[in-house]
Amino acid sequence: MPTLWRRTRTTLEMIKWEHSIFALPFALTAVLLAAGGLGDWRTVLPGKVAWILVAMVSARSAAMAFNRWADAELDAANPRTQSRAIPAGLLTPRFVLGFTVLAAAVFVGASAELNRLTLYLSPLVLVVLLGYSYLKRVTRWSHLGLGLALGLAPSAAWIAVRGSLDPRILVLTAAVTLWAGGFDVLYSCQDCEHDREAGLHSLPQAVGIPVAFWVARGMHVLMLCLLVWFGELFHFGWMGWMGVGAVGLLLGYEHSLVSPKDLRRLNAAFFTMNGVIAMVFLGFVAGDLWVK
Repeated sequence: MPTLWRRTRTTLEMIKWEHSIFALPFALTAVLLAAGGLGDWRTVLPGKVAWILVAMVSARSAAMAFNRWADAELDAANPRTQSRAIPAGLLTPRFVLGFTVLAAAVFVGASAELNRLTLYLSPLVLVVLLGYSYLKRVTRWSHLGLGLALGLAPSAAWIAVRGSLDPRILVLTAAVTLWAGGFDVLYSCQDCEHDREAGLHSLPQAVGIPVAFWVARGMHVLMLCLLVWFGELFHFGWMGWMGVGAVGLLLGYEHSLVSPKDLRRLNAAFFTMNGVIAMVFLGFVAGDLWVK
């Protein structure tokens, strides 16, 4: 039991399970909007939300564990990541791969509990989530692969509630993709030299850190434009528009925390602020629906 508890705690630390909050609020935003088309949503929605939470947490856990397994040798060669579970000898590659399979199975099972379409699409989602780990080996645009992995959340949540896809929700998927891709560009700046030496691809490695910062800013400006379009499509009221404005202000503050010459507060910008941004947007959209 002590060994099992130690492995479980190490695994949770490895997958950063608390960072599931990044995409979850956007998924719940889609759930709230999709619920407006359900006749008896008060009866149906609680069970749906429970299985959506299980699906999201298990899918992200599978993706993170697989990434650590696939990148074990690369992590061992990078001073910033040498303390991760596999390079540090805290977990074996076999254990991490087994955890990945288990989490993926839970995700497929949760998808089956939602509806037939979510079950049919679950293997495709896993391809996107797990395939991201190899994109950095072939393209500088791997950041958008990570963005898509998070951006699928609102569209998947809509399908989970309605059993079909409304094209309007794809605008939020595109917005989240650019949001996550932009902050991944910033986060990868700290590995620029290592990526160059290891033959890995990233925007900072390809174009330099200053240009990468401008690309990330451009992605986030486009994300705000998409949120405005999204608000128009779903007829936001004043609270919804306040949410879009709040996201813009928070993104501006996030970018003020770091610069091409000073990456010391990158973790604060990446982990703390992005969780706040997602929760704030959900809160304002929920409030907007409440007052309508």
